[in-house]
Amino acid sequence: MSDNLYDVIVLGAGPAGLAAAAAAREKGASVLVIEREQKAGGILKQCIHDGFGLLHFGERLTGPEYALKCLEQAQNAGAESLFSAFVCAAEKEESGFSLELQTQGGMRQVSCKALVLACGCRERTAKQVSIHGDRPAGVMTAGTAQYFVNVMGCLPTKSCVILGSGDIGLIMARRLTLEGAKVLGVYEAKSEPSGLARNIAQCLNDFSIPLHLSSTVTRVFGSERVQGVEVCRVDENMRPIEGSEQRIDGDALILSVGLIPENEIAESLGVEIDPATKGPFVDQNFMTSVPGVFCCGNALAVHDLVDYVSEGAAKAGAAAALYDATHNRMLTPLAYRKEDFLCVVPQFTDESSLGNMMLALRSRHDVKNASVELVFQNGAAKTYRFQRLSPAEMAVIHVDAKENGVVQSVHLEVRT
Repeated sequence: MSDNLYDVIVLGAGPAGLAAAAAAREKGASVLVIEREQKAGGILKQCIHDGFGLLHFGERLTGPEYALKCLEQAQNAGAESLFSAFVCAAEKEESGFSLELQTQGGMRQVSCKALVLACGCRERTAKQVSIHGDRPAGVMTAGTAQYFVNVMGCLPTKSCVILGSGDIGLIMARRLTLEGAKVLGVYEAKSEPSGLARNIAQCLNDFSIPLHLSSTVTRVFGSERVQGVEVCRVDENMRPIEGSEQRIDGDALILSVGLIPENEIAESLGVEIDPATKGPFVDQNFMTSVPGVFCCGNALAVHDLVDYVSEGAAKAGAAAALYDATHNRMLTPLAYRKEDFLCVVPQFTDESSLGNMMLALRSRHDVKNASVELVFQNGAAKTYRFQRLSPAEMAVIHVDAKENGVVQSVHLEVRT
């Protein structure tokens, strides 16, 4: 085997990529992990709060601790790694995939039989949000603010407004308050919070930080530095309500307005993208519409818990290691009502390789006493009960598809 030919190449050394690499090595595959940054861990390197790993490792860890455990698992399994490397081009060939890399040592060509995309996601920026005004210093994403505080040791604001109630924004509301900054309020255009309920309680309520729902920022004041923002109420169509405008003075606007899966490489390979998740369509083995290309973690769909990222990525890595180019898939689409669910993953079931399935879903609305019914191709049905389903929290159902057969549809019912 050539030094540049691997059974599996994993793009990304965050928790998803590391879990996929470890699982692929455990199946006997030769594995190369390619990471554009200098160190492994992805976004977890700057998440110094705890709460990670309760499901996956059975202990409460900080982000860097979780990342270190994942890295040790991949290294102990024998996966090779290449850091500070960028994929310039990816092509599908008859025998697999060829990648052209820019590395610290120059250009390099590597090939593999199966490719795992674990590229993570990026934050929506101010350019993707319709806010009038200039772009002075002080407008930043929540992830950027987190990097300033937790990695660089700098406080980027003394008084700020946070737009969006995503989990990173909620966590930064608490973090900035602990460092002495004044968080003047969190504004969310939707009528329901976007973050986890526990983060609303622990990061806002515990610190008396106000959350304003059905409200948004419509204008930024300031030329060189933010001097304030204009906020207003919005109607059910998220249009600003005239006459509800209010100016709030502060020196920063922090954006927590959603995440977008990184899928430029997937699209360059012709992978079909699900408009609901902004990630690829996959089957229960995490294989995309392009045979031999697998996707996992936040590149597939934005996750709330890193534990679920690791679980799904391990399945993707194991499946990539066992990939057989001569195998013919028999795909059955998984149907669901868009009025009930924002998304369901996987979107297909491969009838030719049934096994344990990890089914992830997000309800469109906040629902209590919910029942999720899975209908199988043979007409059988199985019901799973939840005390609460929320758009802010991914629900996961483990299904033994080998025992029950192909999952054909998912239905949501509310118990009275």
